[in-house]
Amino acid sequence: MLNFGMIQGKAQRGEHVLRLRARRAWAAFALIAVLVSAAALYAVTLYGGRSALLAIEAEGRTAASLKVALLRAVLERPRALPFLLSEDREVQEALRGGDPAQLATLNGKLERVIAGTNASVLYVVAANGVTVAASNWQETTSFVGNDYAFRKYFSGAMAHGTAEDFAMGTVSKRPGLYISHRVGPAGAPLGVVVAKMEFDQLEDDWRETARPSYIVDENNVVLITTIPSWRFMTTSPLDAVSTRVIRDSLQFGDAPLLPLPFRTVEDLAPDATIMRAVVPGAGGASFLRIRLPVTPMKWSFDYLQPIEAPVAAARREAQLLATIILAVIALLAGLWLRRRQVALMTIAAEQRAREDLENRVAERTRDLSLARDRLQAEIADHHTTEAKLQGVQQDLVQANRLAILGQVAAGVAHEINQPVATIRAYADNSKVFLERKQMQPAMDNLDLIARLTERIGAITEDLKALARRGRSAPEPVAVGEAIEGAILLLRSRFTGRLDGLTVQPMPDGARVMANRLRLEQVFINLLQNAFEAVDAGASGAVRVSVEIGDEEVAVAISDNGPGISPAILKSMFSPFNSSKEKGLGLGLVISKDIVSDYGGRISVDTGPEGSCFTVHLKRASA
Repeated sequence: MLNFGMIQGKAQRGEHVLRLRARRAWAAFALIAVLVSAAALYAVTLYGGRSALLAIEAEGRTAASLKVALLRAVLERPRALPFLLSEDREVQEALRGGDPAQLATLNGKLERVIAGTNASVLYVVAANGVTVAASNWQETTSFVGNDYAFRKYFSGAMAHGTAEDFAMGTVSKRPGLYISHRVGPAGAPLGVVVAKMEFDQLEDDWRETARPSYIVDENNVVLITTIPSWRFMTTSPLDAVSTRVIRDSLQFGDAPLLPLPFRTVEDLAPDATIMRAVVPGAGGASFLRIRLPVTPMKWSFDYLQPIEAPVAAARREAQLLATIILAVIALLAGLWLRRRQVALMTIAAEQRAREDLENRVAERTRDLSLARDRLQAEIADHHTTEAKLQGVQQDLVQANRLAILGQVAAGVAHEINQPVATIRAYADNSKVFLERKQMQPAMDNLDLIARLTERIGAITEDLKALARRGRSAPEPVAVGEAIEGAILLLRSRFTGRLDGLTVQPMPDGARVMANRLRLEQVFINLLQNAFEAVDAGASGAVRVSVEIGDEEVAVAISDNGPGISPAILKSMFSPFNSSKEKGLGLGLVISKDIVSDYGGRISVDTGPEGSCFTVHLKRASA
């Protein structure tokens, strides 16, 4: 009783320690969960914002590339006009003579030409810099008579042949790109042809995307922009020399050339910058600026993508996803911790149960050992029975072999009887020929006797092949030659009846996979049965025909005898089944086995008007 109390007190103290450890574990779990959650949320916030910036950058590059491609296409259209007009004869004559009638004609021509292009103005400047003809010669803002010698596009074209310059028009007060080409040789220039191109339509197309975008030149001055108030402002302050040159050339009129309200925040890439900008009507906002070069001009295209809303949305999405994942992880961790504590509380009970389990395992092991012994005894009995079964099977195989050998021996006797009878007939004929001293017919009969002895040897080889468990290998055999050999062997026996035999001409390619001697053996049996089925009179007829298919050759041997009775037809291919008094009933069995050895078959069609045996064999490839 005392021992039981001590054990119970020890168990209670153990339970108290386990509860204290559980409270400490939950406190540590809560602290770790808070720290991990804060770090994870901070990390996913950074990751979500950075991912959103990368996506915005990729989208911005695609949109900027499309706008730059559109700008290049727009720039390429009017470039050819000054060159073509500089080679025009009327332009050259007007610059040389200065005749008012020629100039009036040139004005009309320029007005007609400008109607079919996207240039805003076409005009011709003389060598002294004064415009002599223009497409807007009838407008109040006509360029005719104005002096443009101070323009870089004029001086550049006179010196180098071609020039391009973006500037504010001194008469129209509209900005545009001036493309010029010299008229005449460099040593004696006649003047310059100038095409002015304005970008109002292009700016309207860009403005539809609701994304601020603009073009800056090599001095970082804004030339083309979707925000008109930004035109001729700079993305970086100009130095004194550049400012003086621009002022002297009146390139941008009296524009103040003030810096844009931009502040760089971070450079993501050499051509991608995060910046703060003040946009009219929207106030200050953060943008991702994508800058792409505009070749062949010395311009750059800036495309501003708003980033505050998409970055904030991406961060919220990342935080929400991270919160869900952290909640799931915390739930799983809490469940694991709870299960671990429950496991610790049940260790004592499991310890007590373990001893009972070990006893049960030992008892079960003894049962399994006994079952194993019984199974081994059953396996030994099974092996003994299997050995006996194999002995019985060998006896059955031997008995079956003896039966087959008996059947084959009877068949061989049946098959040898035909050549022996034929040999006897040829020998008797040879005696008669020798008595008459007819040597050649006697020699022919001796050759035929030799061939028949070869046939007898082939038949006995079949008996040996059965003992060797093999057959002669198939080879291409001409069906016509096999049929002729069979008829030759039957000629002496059925003398007088061969007149009723009809062999249709052999079609081309009538070759099968078989052995010639064995195939002749099949045809001899079938022809012999056909001759025996018909009368010996003139009405008896036997017919042989051959048909060639895609994969097989069919040889049909038919007669006009009385047909085969149903009783005989059912067991026709069974051994020792014959309708003849002296027949052994083995001819068709042997023929079927020979044809089957070479993958073929024999079909029978019989009726009151006669019977037809058809041998189907695999066709030999050409």
